[in-house]
Amino acid sequence: MDSNLTLPGQERFLNCGCLRCLIINISRYISDIKYLPPNIKDRLIKIMSTRGRITDFNINEVLHPEVQRLDLRSCDISDLALQHLCRCRKLKALTLKSSREHRNSITSEGIKAVASSCSDLHEISLKGCCSVTDEGVLALALNCQLLKIIDLGGCLSITDMSLYALGKNCPFLQCVDFSTTQVSDSGVAALVSGPCAKQLEEINMGYCTNLTDKAVEAVLTACPQICILLFHGCPLITGRSDRSFTRSLGAISRIKKTKASDLVCLLIFTEDDYRSLSRNL
Repeated sequence: MDSNLTLPGQERFLNCGCLRCLIINISRYISDIKYLPPNIKDRLIKIMSTRGRITDFNINEVLHPEVQRLDLRSCDISDLALQHLCRCRKLKALTLKSSREHRNSITSEGIKAVASSCSDLHEISLKGCCSVTDEGVLALALNCQLLKIIDLGGCLSITDMSLYALGKNCPFLQCVDFSTTQVSDSGVAALVSGPCAKQLEEINMGYCTNLTDKAVEAVLTACPQICILLFHGCPLITGRSDRSFTRSLGAISRIKKTKASDLVCLLIFTEDDYRSLSRNL
């Protein structure tokens, strides 16, 4: 691209189907990208992120202050890239989940940088970001109190401290995934003791080896809007120790008789329950 092109000229150039050519030769034109208007940059971001072409070294050129959604799951980035999100104060949704099994390059330092700048954040996915600790989640809970959806699945270092912070500071939470973490019954109880209890609709706590029946009972007791509760792969959860479980399992029996298209409420207790439910739908 000719760096002497005016903004209208650049826009016409890019609207002629040349965005993909630009991305292929991104290193050649990187100095021109920062001058593009936001609507063109939005298209560029979408294509580049899908193809995994956003990096620590070009993200600052493609971002602009009006960005509201950013999906970086396919991109090889680190905390360095997240430092540049300070420009995106209107950001509402951020996906950092790994397209592979784990992502080690993003740590709590990067998440703290996001939290300090993006207070309007509504959704964040950190699934598989196994270097993120309670420190990062605490920063999100304190600075991003409009959060509705947070995915911490596979963040292996996450403990009860994160759930305490979310329960206390994020009253609008609707969906929380903390599967495959180190949380215990105390953390779950703290989460559903907070103001978000009346809003929570979906919780995934599968494969949490420290959880017992008490965690499930706490959710069922405190969360009237819960629609999806996943805790398969939790070896200490039996589903047989409390009368509230009996009532809930009765609800599952009724669900089994409905059509899949009519399914509204799904409570999955064990792998056997899931297989049985699947056979009867």
